[in-house]
Amino acid sequence: MCGRFVRNSSISEIADEFDADYTDIDIKPSYNITPGQNIALVAGHGENNIVLCKWGFIPSWSKDSSIGNRMINARAETVAEKNAFRSAFRNQRCLIAANGFYEWRKTGSGKTPVYISLRNRGIFGFAGLYNTWISPEKRKICTTTILTTNANRVLENVHDRMPVIISRENESIWLDYTISDKEALEPLLKPYPSEEVRLTDVSKAVNSPGHDSPDCIKPV
Repeated sequence: MCGRFVRNSSISEIADEFDADYTDIDIKPSYNITPGQNIALVAGHGENNIVLCKWGFIPSWSKDSSIGNRMINARAETVAEKNAFRSAFRNQRCLIAANGFYEWRKTGSGKTPVYISLRNRGIFGFAGLYNTWISPEKRKICTTTILTTNANRVLENVHDRMPVIISRENESIWLDYTISDKEALEPLLKPYPSEEVRLTDVSKAVNSPGHDSPDCIKPV
């Protein structure tokens, strides 16, 4: 599962990293992103563009937006077959810009937050799906979900799942809307290499969804 993450890079830095364009994007860096917030993602339909979407996927057929609260993640193992995600997996894939994410390690005194980042990349992309949901009032709302897979060897001592991180060399494949064959896409949805992941114990201040500050990722 991925329920909290960090994106402290600016929109211009994300644009440089993913060779993407953007217009009228106004979003501040965040050290404690929670479900329901607007997040920055890169979508590719001919060219890469940065857009803002609400975290919590709402399928096109849903009549109720509350379903998004239960769809912040999609399991990579079943996403191609699930009714809610099947269409988006074929042609509405995206990269969700991130600098790291949080999980909680069980200890004798409770759960301790851990910040997970990459050793070789400051900015990276979670594998995501997006969809434009039309509300009963005819409002168009962009929504998104983060794909998850089994944890790698480093992270499995903290949690059994981790978000799918798309390697730089596979980003163009993941964003290519002309590719819809799951046999070509599923190999991309694997745990990120253990040797490239860094775990840092951080302050319990991050436990509060309202606490959004650089001290969230400060080592303790």
